[in-house]
Amino acid sequence: MSETRTPARTDSAAGDSRAQALRQLGSRAHQLRATTRASDHFINQGGDDAVNTASWLMSAALDLAAELAADIDGLARSLKEQPDAALDAVVPKLRVLSHQLQAAAKAADHFLDQEGGDFQDTGSWLIATASGLAGKLAADIDNAVTSARRLPDKSKLDKSTIEPHDPQFTRRVAAATTTARGG
Repeated sequence: MSETRTPARTDSAAGDSRAQALRQLGSRAHQLRATTRASDHFINQGGDDAVNTASWLMSAALDLAAELAADIDGLARSLKEQPDAALDAVVPKLRVLSHQLQAAAKAADHFLDQEGGDFQDTGSWLIATASGLAGKLAADIDNAVTSARRLPDKSKLDKSTIEPHDPQFTRRVAAATTTARGG
């Protein structure tokens, strides 16, 4: 009887899956950023309908923030099992930021559910805070994705054939880009 074996995950496969997970977290962070920005937009419109819409959007943002924080926590746990130099420095910062965002969204949601102008003013301020944190988190995740990509080892590249202002090299690059563009 023949047995099919699946190969063990290599470090590069684990890194690739983590980079993919970061990309997915980044897309969700951008969705969260858009939700908080929309809530900020509606709260600044004034009127009961706009405040209700802002409140509904913050409730949705709170759910998104909680899920995102939990997923970043899961990524951090996976890094304890299999460290990754590119992510070890950035994921703890992402965790802190995601939990700050979750707290701001929770507080904003709470204050928007209260009656009275002072509560809505505080809720409005907290929405703006959550929106700023969501923008920072999305940008930081985008930067982490860039740093997590597996680039070739630069020490193995043969740079001896490349001279600054080398006309042959310039022509090769121009020809390659023209071919790649289909021109």
